Amino acid sequence: MWNTQEGPFRYVVTGLRDERVADFSLLEGLRRWEELKAGLGEGERLVLNPWLDQSFLTRTPSRSPLTAGIGVAIWGTIWVLSLALLIAIPVGIGTAILLEEYLREGTLNRILEVNLRNLAGVPSIVYGLLGLAIFVREMGLGPTILSAALTLGLLGIPVIVVTARESLRAVPESLRQAAFALGATRRQVVFRVVVPAALPGMVTGVILSAARLIGEAAPLLLVGAAAYVPFYPTGPLSEYTVIPVQIYLWVSMNIPEFARVAAAGILVMLLVLSGLYFLALYLRNRFRREW
Repeated sequence: MWNTQEGPFRYVVTGLRDERVADFSLLEGLRRWEELKAGLGEGERLVLNPWLDQSFLTRTPSRSPLTAGIGVAIWGTIWVLSLALLIAIPVGIGTAILLEEYLREGTLNRILEVNLRNLAGVPSIVYGLLGLAIFVREMGLGPTILSAALTLGLLGIPVIVVTARESLRAVPESLRQAAFALGATRRQVVFRVVVPAALPGMVTGVILSAARLIGEAAPLLLVGAAAYVPFYPTGPLSEYTVIPVQIYLWVSMNIPEFARVAAAGILVMLLVLSGLYFLALYLRNRFRREW
């Protein structure tokens, strides 16, 4: 394997009855280049192919490391994450507004706040067990995208509630009092003054929550994420796989070349997570307000 600035590469000798893959370090490959070329027989050629390229992002999973891709896992991740956020965002932000603007005082607020903070720290595998018992078995949804989305939605709600409440608390009380002094109702104050002022912080919290959900594998394995799905999902009731589960499959396979495929998949996930974190950082700095 060659590790260059453009990425890791593999040597593939084609034109044989059985294809062979040889891995070399960059220095060793340069040193043995002529030797490798001299060892080729008639009809054989030496090809330099990257493990991670554009086709890797669109190919379906394969039992051969030379043709394996992460396209199905990417689409499965998009499906699961989109539905999970559709569930978690309205519930999480609505709960935060209720607790912070309408139930700011009282025993109920304190009880819910303690429980929400505890739920935000519960291991994700516990949510997987809950999803397996309720969504997969009790509701009969089976190992589908919808079961996974509901499970991750539950996992994301406490995080969104906590971050949204912090954003609402950061809005100065003077803005609320000024709106009330102008004759605005509580509903107008909340939705026309407070929520717009807290929106950048809420969006940042949602993005960070999405980044956490993308990396979850344990709860999805419990609710039936398939390790090998050779077709793209077509709807909420389709079978699916996601990027972390696909990487887990490649790592667990007893074929050395799949370790390189898994490394390419890990790099894809790291790039996605880094993009989300940089987006959250940009939005926070871009719309930050000094009160």
